[in-house]
Parts: sequence; C-alpha cells; structure tokens
Amino acid sequence: MEIVAKILIAIVAIEHIYILWMEMFAWETKGKEVFKAALPAEMFKPTKGLAANQGLYNGFLAAGLIWSFFIEDPKWQTNIALFFLSCVAIAGIYGAISATKKIFFVQALPAILAIIAVLLK
Repeated sequence: MEIVAKILIAIVAIEHIYILWMEMFAWETKGKEVFKAALPAEMFKPTKGLAANQGLYNGFLAAGLIWSFFIEDPKWQTNIALFFLSCVAIAGIYGAISATKKIFFVQALPAILAIIAVLLK
C-alpha cells in the first residue's frame, strides 16, 4: 500500500503543478477552456492576476507533497503528506461548492484517495 500511496501523492502533486501552470501562465487560453462553465469568457483577462495568485498557492501545495518524499522520518513523512493532501481535499470540496462540481472529481477525490492510501500503509 505504501507504493500506491506514493503514486497517488505524486499524481496529486503533478496535478497541482499543472494547475500552477494553467493559472499562472495559461489563464486566458487553457484556463478559459477548463473554467468556461464557472466564469464568463470576458472575465478571464481582468482576473488574470487573481488566477496567477491562485496558481502560486497550488504550487505551494505541490511543493509540500513533493517535500514529503524527502522526509526520512516515517511519522513526519506521513504527517506532512496528510497535511498537504488535506489542504488539497478541502480546497477541492470548496471549489466544487463555489465554482463547479467537476472540481470535486478532479481535485478533491484524488487527494481523498491518497489520504486513504496513506492511512492504510
């Protein structure tokens, strides 16, 4: 189960690196495609700075998850991974409520599955 947990953590981290890229550097192109149901097309340009800020936070989530791979103490490794996965899950649940339900399946569910795998290892 430890390998499954690490794979799921890596998937969530990679996803958040992608979100960082999309929100910081491709908000008016890829961001517009992804969030077309949640935001009118004319709002992408004026919200570019806000999206970039969100992207930076997603990068911090990815960094925390990647950091967990380098922690040698198993208890701390678990605690750090669970903390950052919980942040992702909570953000995904909030996004599903406030923006679009798709965010739950794309962001929160992978984090929740990773949390379960970490707790079962």
